[in-house]
Amino acid sequence: MAQKLRKPLPADAQELARLHVECWKETYTHLLPEGFFDSAHDEQRLAMWTRVLDDPKPLFRICVAENEDGKLVGFALSAPPTGNTEGLREDVARQLYNLYVLQAFHSDGTGQALLDAVLGDEPAVLWVAAQNPRAIRFYERNGFDFDGVTEVDPAAPEITDARMLR
Repeated sequence: MAQKLRKPLPADAQELARLHVECWKETYTHLLPEGFFDSAHDEQRLAMWTRVLDDPKPLFRICVAENEDGKLVGFALSAPPTGNTEGLREDVARQLYNLYVLQAFHSDGTGQALLDAVLGDEPAVLWVAAQNPRAIRFYERNGFDFDGVTEVDPAAPEITDARMLR
């Protein structure tokens, strides 16, 4: 892996929001309704990353990967579980909320390094698109298994999110 890992700074919010949208486009465009990626979506990502980076929470672990030119190419975020936590084991104290790497950097170790940086080998929960076999294989290699819980987001009804635990 030639990428450098680091903690993001508030000044990274705009580039991180752009990267977040770009990774989603690469991964999910074929599953999302036309017009999903509008200016409002871009603004929501920017607002989210500005809020997260301007007021970092002590229990959040955020890591970015940048290439040799200093351009962000991936990111990961973990924190305590929220949302549908029914049925989680008591030892699961972390949730992987985001792990995205530009396609040009798949299979070079960047994703693994980001996962290790925000989760280590701790018990954890995550949600993965059931239509994303590449991500599923990656998480299975890292000890995650499906627990049978699924959800569908009304804004993206073609995507079924499936919960995985380790």
